[in-house]
Amino acid sequence: MSSRRSRSGPSRISDDQILDLVSKLQQLLPEIRNRRSDKVSAAKVLQETCNYIRSLHREVDDLSERLSELLATTDTAQAAIIRNLLMQ
Repeated sequence: MSSRRSRSGPSRISDDQILDLVSKLQQLLPEIRNRRSDKVSAAKVLQETCNYIRSLHREVDDLSERLSELLATTDTAQAAIIRNLLMQ
């Protein structure tokens, strides 16, 4: 028995919806948007999307680490102010 979901029924994604998603991703991704070529495969767009999301995760992790270090080196009053700003 296969664990793949059936492609029939109301939850099926149409080819037009897939093309629309790929087109929107192409417009959003800086790596693809800056290319001269108009023809980029859907697989390449999805791969670049995953790469871009991974790089954003790395940036968030780096910023989080830097913020933690900053909070560790500030006094209690300054740390409380920073925490309050972050919670807004």
